[in-house]
Amino acid sequence: MTHGMRSDTHTPYLDGDHGWRDTASRYALIPLRIFLGITFIYAGIDKLTDSAFLKDSGAGSIGDTMRAVRDSSAIPALVDMALNNPVGFGYAMAFGELAVGIGALLGLLTRIAALGGALISLSLWLTVSWASDPYYYGNDLPYLMAWLPFVLAGAPLLSVDAVIRKRRRGGGYR
Repeated sequence: MTHGMRSDTHTPYLDGDHGWRDTASRYALIPLRIFLGITFIYAGIDKLTDSAFLKDSGAGSIGDTMRAVRDSSAIPALVDMALNNPVGFGYAMAFGELAVGIGALLGLLTRIAALGGALISLSLWLTVSWASDPYYYGNDLPYLMAWLPFVLAGAPLLSVDAVIRKRRRGGGYR
């Protein structure tokens, strides 16, 4: 009989320390997941409740914002695509941010939610914050980097994904 190695039970320390350092290492990404989830939920709700944002033109509108960054973006064609229907694009961004935030916060389909968050952040970096000089003044690149651990690892602890995985294995949730 072949036995598989459980990847969620190893310790990162060679001496087998199961103390506070091991626990801190296992739970280290949970504050980041909570922050990203809440931030993206807030961003989506903010867009949906801002009467100026979801308009084709006018101060604070998605249309005027996209027209303002078009010539300084890394991929002007991406901005042109959004400008074909700025209001529809604004709604898509808002609902996308909500879905990503809820998925991250609950740990539900976390890798997919994180991929969505990374793609949203990448598109905003390549368009809206591309002209930031130096590049690290723009906030979208750090968000992109913050999503990558969740694209790779998901949410193995304190998540709906973990509960589902445990139930599939026939065990209880810890």
